[in-house]
Amino acid sequence: MRNYIIVLLFSLGMLGAQASTEQNTTEVKVGDTFEIGKPETNTYKHINFPRANFIIKGGGIANYNNLEGKKVVVTSVKEKADGRTEVKIKRANGMRFFRSHTVVSANIEQALNSGELKVD
Repeated sequence: MRNYIIVLLFSLGMLGAQASTEQNTTEVKVGDTFEIGKPETNTYKHINFPRANFIIKGGGIANYNNLEGKKVVVTSVKEKADGRTEVKIKRANGMRFFRSHTVVSANIEQALNSGELKVD
């Protein structure tokens, strides 16, 4: 009998916890504009910029410091199987990132929460 009460209390607690969590889903659509912010660390974690060796091999200049403040536009939105939303972004002025890459991907929820992307 004691086990039934514990299981009942546990399941009620889980239902209450599930009901109290809010889904912080950001409605992002193609054409939305964002601004690249400063990362919390030295590198961008949630915007998937290519590594420096791929930028150099592509004929570009690997300077991540010039990215802050640049305007970007969402070109595609894809919902992943694990629940995260991945977007493809390009620069708003039509130029390439690092003079070599036109489009990069980003995890939009985590990038917005960490400040790597800011709503424009």
